[in-house]
Parts: sequence; C-alpha cells; structure tokens
Amino acid sequence: MYTHSKQIITAGTPIAQAKKALIMLHGRGASANSIISLSGHLTLPETAIIAPQANQHSWYPYSFMAPVENNEPALSSALAVIDEVVNDIATQGIEKKNIYFLGFSQGACLTLEYVARHGDTYGGVIALTGGLIGEELDIANYSGDLAGTPILISTGDPDPHVPLSRVEESVAQLKTMNANVLLKVYKGRPHTITEEELELAEQYVLK
Repeated sequence: MYTHSKQIITAGTPIAQAKKALIMLHGRGASANSIISLSGHLTLPETAIIAPQANQHSWYPYSFMAPVENNEPALSSALAVIDEVVNDIATQGIEKKNIYFLGFSQGACLTLEYVARHGDTYGGVIALTGGLIGEELDIANYSGDLAGTPILISTGDPDPHVPLSRVEESVAQLKTMNANVLLKVYKGRPHTITEEELELAEQYVLK
C-alpha cells in the first residue's frame, strides 16, 4: 500500500493573476503531464491549471468497485491531496465557486468522490468515464450541498472498467446533493477521451 504527497505541475495563468482554477486528475498508469496536455484542447481564459501527480502513477491500487478498505490508505491519501490543493487555491483568493475539476478514468472516480464528500458550490466538474467509489456506495460518506454545481459525466457503454450501472447510481447520488448533472453515454466508445466530450465540457461546465 502506498500514500501520496502533494506533487503538482501547473499551466495556464499564474494563480496570482487567475480568476479561476482547474484541477486535473490523471488516470491509472498516466501522469500529471499527460492530463494537463488536455488543457490545450480547452478554452481556459484567466484560469490557473493544477495537476497533482499520483505516487506510482495510480491513485489507489484496485478497481474503484473494490471494497473501500482494499484501496486504503492510498484512497484517503489521494483525497487529502486534492483537499490540500483546493485549500491552497482558496488561500490564493480563488473562491470555490471558481474552482473546477476534470478527471479521466481513475481520476474521474476520484474527482466525483471528492466533490461528493465535500459538497459545496464549485465552478463545475468534468468526469470523463468514472463513478463514485466503493463496492457499494456508502451514502454516509457524502455530505454538503453541491448547490447547482454543473457536473458532466461521460462514459462508454460498455466500458471495460466502469459499469454503466455505477455511473447511473453516481448521477442519482449527486442529484440528491443538488448538482446539475448531465450524463452522456457513448455506445461502443473505447476507454478514451473524445473531442466531442471536450466540446461538451466547454459548453456545459466551462462556459
């Protein structure tokens, strides 16, 4: 088992001059550099971009559908890293309503889990192929009010790692927390990110 320390790379507008911040979370086997390269496909004016790097290129060791205890202590450590980044951004004067998240695959699961455990009014969330974490959803973990936060969740059907049933469960939970959730399912799409998803992210979340 492993834990994470806060290692980040940045792009976009320097945070001292930025009006918004985007936290980007990479998938298993990938890197902060690879996910931050996606920012070149998005229109992000006056936005500081921050991408944390997972230890050993993985935020937690097993499937997001495994019992939570199997993914500890890595999962709690990963969530703590995101919380530290959010708090660092806030101390730089960017309010949570101007903080955005984007994650792919394992990073999308972690993104959704973080905002569900720390419900607040965020700028928006882009979860590209992911769902809430655990063998079963533990509703007791989720608190706060997402208060109209726009959340885009996209996925393939079928996806080799993320069952559509869990994506739909996650949508339902986030809606109970007053998020404005848009689910987009792509039949037969491989486990990847498409240009169409990024365009939708701009229209629905980053507008």
